[in-house]
Amino acid sequence: MIPSFMLIPFVVMLLCIAILPLTKLEHWWEHNLHKLIVSLILGVPVAIWLVANGFTHELEHQMVYDYVPFILLLMALFVTTGGIRIKGDLRATPAINTAIMGVGWLLASFMGTTGAAMLLIRLLIQTISERKYKVHTIMFFIAIVANCGGLLTPLGDPPLFLLFQKGAEFSWFFNLTPEWFVTGVLLLGTYFAMDTYYYKREPKECIEADDNNTTSISFGGLINIFWLLCVIASTMFINGKYIPAMADHHAPFYVKLLREWVFIAIILLSMFTTKKQTRIENGFSWTPILEVACVFVGIFATMTPALMYLGEMKEQIQQVLSEPWQYLYCTGVLSAFLDNAPTAMVFNSMAPENAAVPGLAADHFLAAISVGAVFFGALTYIGNGPNFMVKSIAEQSGIKMPSFFGYMFKYSLIIFLPIYVIVQLIFLS
Repeated sequence: MIPSFMLIPFVVMLLCIAILPLTKLEHWWEHNLHKLIVSLILGVPVAIWLVANGFTHELEHQMVYDYVPFILLLMALFVTTGGIRIKGDLRATPAINTAIMGVGWLLASFMGTTGAAMLLIRLLIQTISERKYKVHTIMFFIAIVANCGGLLTPLGDPPLFLLFQKGAEFSWFFNLTPEWFVTGVLLLGTYFAMDTYYYKREPKECIEADDNNTTSISFGGLINIFWLLCVIASTMFINGKYIPAMADHHAPFYVKLLREWVFIAIILLSMFTTKKQTRIENGFSWTPILEVACVFVGIFATMTPALMYLGEMKEQIQQVLSEPWQYLYCTGVLSAFLDNAPTAMVFNSMAPENAAVPGLAADHFLAAISVGAVFFGALTYIGNGPNFMVKSIAEQSGIKMPSFFGYMFKYSLIIFLPIYVIVQLIFLS
């Protein structure tokens, strides 16, 4: 039996992520070294306790076979997409702005929400630079590209990759196409209507400046499209299904992690084949991915006893949560205020099990957990990694962004959440 006090480090870790950026310790927390220190302070005692109590195998599986693949996939997507440069200043009409977001929405499932957001945010900001009313554009970009677009593959969003690691088929997430499509259409349609309203209110001099300062789109670092395709192909085909030796319980770790060795090779090749100037123009920095690595090493370590404890409480929890829609909202609300990847893992462990895949939730519950984790990450700045990255880039460009609660009360709760409720009532009632 796992004692309940072993859940405390996991809860404290998630609370640090949610609360510290909102306190006077914000600037202290911004440093990745400090995030790593917090992760180690909370994670190392948990690891020692697990080993001392005979749970070495569970810890090893969590850290070596879940955390390492998770962070290397994100790094591979981050590095390859960070080497693709799209530069230009288009006319900032509602149609063009909506089209840029639509492209990001389509790309997000295949290059990750982080990759799609980082690829297009600078182009979008440059395009709307002459506009007076532009905050709403960044808000919808966060919802559409940095979150909701990533529902269709394990590459799209971290919680989906972790569910893929638990045994979900790569193509299974295409079953969520109706939810993805309806949500995307409603968000894009709402944005187009809102941007049309604001466009008509733009001062005449802003429209003239926008019309007179357009430049065509140019591209750089296109070799990274090939490396991105290599990441996608590796995720799909380098696994135990196609290479049985990787699924052998007695296989050495370097065989089980064959896909991750390929990811490392792709990362190095992408860095070697991309001009340094291209990454400089993209504002490429290792800081965001190092932040994810430092935070999630603590999450994965402290989450191990929490998942084991919830597994022991599974029957009692299922008596309270019995319908898919309940899992959608529970996963969604916690994803918005904590982090969607560990939240999805927690509710996956509590849901009725898939008869064919032990450790994975049954299909209807898996769909609800996936939708809740991906969509509701857009309800706050801290719900998904790219949200803060987009906010930071916008502020660096001189766009005054709403506060944490301003974002919620002006946009996410009154615009995004009602759309999610409509989708839930249609598909997951």
